[in-house]
Amino acid sequence: MGPRAMTADLDETADRIALLSTWLAPRLTTEQMAWLEDQVTRIRNATGGPALPMAIGLAPRRLGKADLTLDEREMQAAAARRPGLDPTGWSVDQTARILFVLASFDGDKDAFAEKLRRLLAQGEVSEHIALLRGLPLYPSAAQLVPTATEGLRSNVQPVFEAVAHASPFPRETFSKDQWNQMVLKALFVGSRLAPIQGLDERRNPELAEMLIDYAHERWAAERNVSPELWRCVGPFVRAQDLDDLAKVLRDGSEAEKTAAALALSQSDLPAARDVLSSAPALAAAIDAGRLAWPATEA
Repeated sequence: MGPRAMTADLDETADRIALLSTWLAPRLTTEQMAWLEDQVTRIRNATGGPALPMAIGLAPRRLGKADLTLDEREMQAAAARRPGLDPTGWSVDQTARILFVLASFDGDKDAFAEKLRRLLAQGEVSEHIALLRGLPLYPSAAQLVPTATEGLRSNVQPVFEAVAHASPFPRETFSKDQWNQMVLKALFVGSRLAPIQGLDERRNPELAEMLIDYAHERWAAERNVSPELWRCVGPFVRAQDLDDLAKVLRDGSEAEKTAAALALSQSDLPAARDVLSSAPALAAAIDAGRLAWPATEA
């Protein structure tokens, strides 16, 4: 990487540190803010050593765990500085932990990625959640994809959701296979799909086929299927899938019937409209624009 690119990365990182600092300043006491700034200085001056992990570990005790709760103006500023950034649900200590990680960036993207990997390998669950929520803000996005996918392997739902939910990182960086595995894993761990940014934009035929197979496995085990599954199937419904959707439309819960109807309405197959016509009230509501999928994240 050339000096100009490194300078740009350092400037962008400094801008994001400043953004997080502006969120924290009105929510911390003078003493807490002084401690935060002292830790940032220590981290920047350290060449390895314990400064960064110590600051991350001490953040909840020194700064508290109150919700960050940004106002509308602050949320708009966040989206303007980093499109797709959504700090909804972040806490003060999580924000500080992300800030500390950013402060450790010295321009070496590979070293930064390795540092984050080590922090996640050594930290406890609350640290994992905080540091993974910071993925959209970190430099070296391409180098961080393996770290993000490792986070998705967790069966701890909040850790999984720290990567998958309310974050532009998967939408922007994941391959099709990585994306599809994330959506399937979300259903497997009982996580909602709507908070996944880019859910409609990145759905694809291969994902639809995977989800149909998953539904068959769930039904064979006499287990429920999340109605959200059909959202990723609708535009890619195959002729052989119509019997499955007809079954849901006939025997499912109200939420499942609604989801099946919406999926059928998105199919280009003429036969899909025939199946949908078996639920005239739902078909009419969809045609009139009174029924649609819930809004997803940006």
